[in-house]
Order: sequence, then structure tokens, then C-alpha cells
Amino acid sequence: MALTTDATLAEVGEFGLISELVKVFESDEHVLVGPGDDAAVLRIKHGHVVVSTDLMVEGRHFRRDWADASDVGHRAAAQNLSDVNAMGGTARHLTIGLAAPADLPVAWALDFARGFAEECASVGATVVGGDITRSDQLVIAVTVLGQCTQSPVLRSGARPGDVLALTGRQGWAAGGLAVLGRGFRSPRVLVEAYRRPEPPYGAGRVAAEAGATALIDISDGLVAEAGHLAEASGVAIDVRSDAFEVPEPLQAVGAALGADPMQFILGGGDDHALLATFPDRASVPDGWQVVGEVREGEGVTVDGAPYDGPAGWTHF
Repeated sequence: MALTTDATLAEVGEFGLISELVKVFESDEHVLVGPGDDAAVLRIKHGHVVVSTDLMVEGRHFRRDWADASDVGHRAAAQNLSDVNAMGGTARHLTIGLAAPADLPVAWALDFARGFAEECASVGATVVGGDITRSDQLVIAVTVLGQCTQSPVLRSGARPGDVLALTGRQGWAAGGLAVLGRGFRSPRVLVEAYRRPEPPYGAGRVAAEAGATALIDISDGLVAEAGHLAEASGVAIDVRSDAFEVPEPLQAVGAALGADPMQFILGGGDDHALLATFPDRASVPDGWQVVGEVREGEGVTVDGAPYDGPAGWTHF
């Protein structure tokens, strides 16, 4: 829809707003990739600097009764580290902004910091600064700086004839969220997957070195992210549901909730698996699974037909 001065964020949506904001901000000779991909890319003398920022708002992105402070710290770090991974880069340094109610226990903040630091340490990254302020609502803002020693892999490079491949756990966090939403705490393995995702760190760099043509991390849903690749690249993508094995915990949750467990895999986010396109099957690295193909056209289909399941996470 056309943007008007009295439109709300809910009316224009996340990407409608982003497309307008991009027009406001100027770029310069140091910016190789600006707003619109998993992370920005800045030119440096050797390689590229990769920058990304994410927000987490209590009640919208996390609940303190569903995850303890350390878990929230792990999640906050993971989603930012994953964005650098999705450019084929390696995260190096992060900053944290924390806006919190005055009655937030100091212990919660310290446990959050410990969990955050532990997740960063798993990839050799460190926290180098941040800010704290008072707020009526708990809000966490994180910026990550990383490095690509080769050309970054963007969303816009997929071409007809490429294969679509996945690496990392997918659908587990969505299953855990569904369980928590019903007031349960089992299967525990799915709840823990939601509380502490396990992104395939390092797989982005491996994909880049193997010749990946496009790359994205799955934070909002597999079909949704495939849609971002298709739109940015000007292609069509078909996902094959028979390429996935549905793990037993997801089967159990699907049976308990009366839901097709494939909806967690196709529509779920927050596992931060990686989705990439490669020129052919021979170029797909070990640890990656071919789950579809790139074709002429536009949009995303599942098994050749429009997808009518959950569309994935939306921010407005």
C-alpha cells in the first residue's frame, strides 16, 4: 500500500516501512550492502565489516515466565550472531542496549549478561559496550560487528537452476513455543530448543567458500525466508516437503495439539538454521540438505503449490 502520513505500522507492515526508511538514510563509499539484507556490509582494507542490529521486547519476543534470564541472554546473542553467519561472516564484537523497569532485579540483569557472554564465547566474540536506561518495559537492543574475509553472500544471488539447501535444526523452537503457549513444559527438548537455539555457527562461511549464491538465516519461518530470497533474487523457489524428516518430538507435539508437524518445519522460526542456494547438488557442502530448487518466475511454492500453512513470524 502507498505510505501516507497517518498510516500506522500495522497498516504498512515491517517491510513496507523498511522500504520507506531506506530512502531517508544516505549512504557513502564505505557501504557495500546497506539496509535490506541480513546484515550491512562495510568496506575495510582487508575483507568487509558486517553489522547487524536486533531488538527484543518483553511480551513480544520473550516472556520471563517461559525462559530464565540466562536463556534470554543466549537467545539475544544467538539471533545476532546468526545474522553475521548468514552473510558468510564471523562475529567479532557486540554491544548491548538495555531499557528496563526500575524494579527489575539486578540478579536478572546479571544472569542475562552471563548467558549472553556464554553464547558469544561459543564463537569467539566479545561484548565491547552498550547502554542502560530506565523504561516501563524491558527492551534489549543488540548490535553485532563481524568480518567477511571473502565476498559476503547476499539474498539476491539465487538463479534459476540453483538448488535450495538447509543446515541446522529447523522447527524445534516453533514446537517448543507451541508447547509453552498451551501451558506445558514437555517435550523438554523442544522447550529447550525455544529457550536456547543452536544456530549452525560457521556454516555460513563454509557455504560462502563452497560457492553459495544466496544465503539467509531462518528467524521468521522457512517459507517466509525462502520468500525473501525469491523476492530479492527475482526468482521462484519450490520447497519439497518430502525432503524433511519429521523428528519424533515434533510428531508427538503435532499429535497432542491436533496439528500437522510439518507446519513447525515450514512455518517456524527462531532455530536460526541457514537456508542457501547453490549452483548444483555437487557444490552443496557436507552437513547441508537439499530441500528445493530455484526456478524462473516469482514467489514460493511447496510441492509445486501455494503454501497455505502458517506464514511465519511478523513484527507488526
